[in-house]
Amino acid sequence: MTDHKILLSEAEIPTHWYNVIPDMPNPPAPYLGPDGQPVTPEALSAIFPPAIIEQEMTQERWIKIPDPVREILRQWRPAPMFRALQLEKMLGTPAKIYYKYEGVSAAGSHKLNSAVAQAYYNQQAGIKRLTTETGAGQWGSSLSLAGSMFGIDVRVYMVKVSYEQKPFRRSMMETWGGEVIPSPSPFTDAGRAVLEADPDNRGSLGTAISEAVEEAASRSDTNYALGSVLNHVLLHQTVIGLESKAQLAKVGDYPDVIFAPCGGGSNVGGMMFPFLADKAAGKDIRLVAVEPTSCPTLTKGHYAYDFGDVAGLTPLMKMFTLGHNFMPPGIHAGGLRYHGDSALVSQLYHEGVLEAIAVPQLATFEAGVLFSRAQGIIPAPEACHAIRAAIDEALRCKETGEAKTILFTLSGHGHFDMASYDQYLAGKLEDYEYPDDALAEALKQLPKV
Repeated sequence: MTDHKILLSEAEIPTHWYNVIPDMPNPPAPYLGPDGQPVTPEALSAIFPPAIIEQEMTQERWIKIPDPVREILRQWRPAPMFRALQLEKMLGTPAKIYYKYEGVSAAGSHKLNSAVAQAYYNQQAGIKRLTTETGAGQWGSSLSLAGSMFGIDVRVYMVKVSYEQKPFRRSMMETWGGEVIPSPSPFTDAGRAVLEADPDNRGSLGTAISEAVEEAASRSDTNYALGSVLNHVLLHQTVIGLESKAQLAKVGDYPDVIFAPCGGGSNVGGMMFPFLADKAAGKDIRLVAVEPTSCPTLTKGHYAYDFGDVAGLTPLMKMFTLGHNFMPPGIHAGGLRYHGDSALVSQLYHEGVLEAIAVPQLATFEAGVLFSRAQGIIPAPEACHAIRAAIDEALRCKETGEAKTILFTLSGHGHFDMASYDQYLAGKLEDYEYPDDALAEALKQLPKV
């Protein structure tokens, strides 16, 4: 049995990004400043170029992809889609399982889709230097590569636990010219404050964001680039869902359910937003975000205004949050260790358009190993969350006899995550469910809006 590979031609790369806001049931809640009033474009200009600010706030449904960006995207896009016939056979399911493989980019994940666009817009604005954060390293790798393409220096604050777990991600960033600093660091007020409270702190995305934003806001030659959460990032990632719709149409199929791993929301928005208009028009499709039980932002968090970082330097965003002081455990899916989520994803989940489930760490690695033995691709730990959910859905179809069509995002390969697989195969990993009392304590510190 040979897996079915579904390809598009280079001419079929999307010419425009899709903005979900015009098709949402309700207008998105505005970002708020320290005074509780909606953030103005001028307030964002200290860390973002004009084109990014415009995309963050636009009501236009379709945004043209600049030719220089689309030309670079041609290096790996359109990304292939596969029907996982070997996995279907192994599971004995009547379901059809498709996956969109984003690990074909030079950086090894979907993150490069937005990194190239952000580097381009900053270059056009005359910016020579960017700061950013990264969890597992996929975003830091992508921005370091994109920076080298456009002659921009990149400094990456990498969550310390991932800096230690994933040394070859750091090597990738440095090879592409990125400077990598473990976070929390002694180089910023935000980092020093965290270290003063806990010298052994292993870091969080919220802390790394604080450090990167603080530095960018303090230097006129530096802007900040974010790899998830914000509207413009999810906009850039919609090439995933747009291509997926076109690929499935080529084989006369359409998904009954879509799964994507969820940390900040770029995976979810990138794959699912292009299908949302179909759902709004009455199409029977389930759109399911999959997160870790150790960082259950959507499934256990509170829907409220909160900061996107520990130090409170970002605007207040209405989102599902575990509290900006939430310090997640050092799970190996470092890209999903974020206290909050995209405001757009959060609102759509709150309104019942999207669904969410949480899965434990051991089950995700079990799914990743099963998938790799069926399909040959070793998935990143983040991607294993979507694989776990897809396998569980396929097994339910086996029990009920339903021949559903399942689609998921395989957002990146795990070639630089083999230490995590080593620990799993040696029986050294364990599940972790964040305690309810710790969650309640973190939520007490939400800003009063």
